[in-house]
Amino acid sequence: MKEGMKKLFVGNLSWKTDEDSLKTHFSKIGTVISVRIIADQYTGKSKGFGFVEMETPELAAQAIKELNDQPFMDRNLRVSLALERAERGPGGGGNRESRGGDRPYRPRQSERAY
Repeated sequence: MKEGMKKLFVGNLSWKTDEDSLKTHFSKIGTVISVRIIADQYTGKSKGFGFVEMETPELAAQAIKELNDQPFMDRNLRVSLALERAERGPGGGGNRESRGGDRPYRPRQSERAY
């Protein structure tokens, strides 16, 4: 684990999960600094993943060890170290229009003129 890294990616969340219940679940490991569940900007519904920031890197490592692939609200959580935006690589987390990296835009077969 990188030194100073204490932010976790939490995936495979149940649609019933809210930030308070997720914070309570991770608080069993230690002090939780922040919790954020990512929601669709148009519908406001959860996208099924979020981020939890623990107080120390040691607590983050312990949370990964104890909570990854364990049941929570009828689903097995996926808990891992969150990558910083720069670490995701080109096109990571970008929108569909960018087509990732420096590749030129090429229309799909269905969009090409005949």
